[in-house]
Amino acid sequence: MKLWVNGGLYDEEAARVSVLDHGLTVGDGIFETVKAERGETFALTLHLERLTRSARGLGLPDPDLDEVRRACAAVLEANPVELGRLRITYTGGLAPLGSERGDAGPGLVVAVGATSRRPDTTAVVTVPWTRNERGALTGLKTTSYAENVVALARAKADGATEALFGNTVGRLCEGTGSNVFVVLDGRIHTPPVSSGCLAGITRALAAEWTGAVETDLPLEVLETAEEVFLTSTLRDVQAVHRVDGRRLSAEPGPVTAKAMRIFEERAAADRDPKLG
Repeated sequence: MKLWVNGGLYDEEAARVSVLDHGLTVGDGIFETVKAERGETFALTLHLERLTRSARGLGLPDPDLDEVRRACAAVLEANPVELGRLRITYTGGLAPLGSERGDAGPGLVVAVGATSRRPDTTAVVTVPWTRNERGALTGLKTTSYAENVVALARAKADGATEALFGNTVGRLCEGTGSNVFVVLDGRIHTPPVSSGCLAGITRALAAEWTGAVETDLPLEVLETAEEVFLTSTLRDVQAVHRVDGRRLSAEPGPVTAKAMRIFEERAAADRDPKLG
């Protein structure tokens, strides 16, 4: 494997960042995961726009998006994969130990790994921990993912592939790496970004293409929703067949199945879609 590290391509064995990089010592960094199919990215422009928003929210310099695009193209050319997870990581760079940033400038790493298509349905669990809808990092896609690691481990232990969070006031929020949608009276709803959830790229596209509405929902809506589905870069639209001990249809419900078809068709027709 070849990776892009701070300006050039390196073999995996030679690709190195300093142990004093602020992204490692204090989690001072942001990232994007982009789907790549046979060397072609999906929704790269939207992902790079969010990368810039996250950088600004964290107080990092705006990333050089031309360099990021070059890095993505170089990595994909050097590592042909049928279906890949393209990871763009942008960090605070070299810094003293502690929270204060150094003056060496940010770091950029781009890598790709092969992955497989997700099944049409999955199981999820709710977890007792909450998202802070008023936190300093709310809405930013940062590398500070430790609480997601803990929650996802809980989900895996319960035979699920995703954990869903409520926020501090008991409203439905998001998964560790996905957004959540529910079907109520035949209509698709998803929590608003004010709930503390990440403004997912797939979430935004799925909502626009299916006519879903943002609705402030109690966490308990998962106990009564007719259908539940997840969206994310690598899941696209994925139905949920179990929430905790509650079993839903073993196959995607009619509303979810339609959403899956719409997303697949629209994504195939435009590999770099815009919103609005």
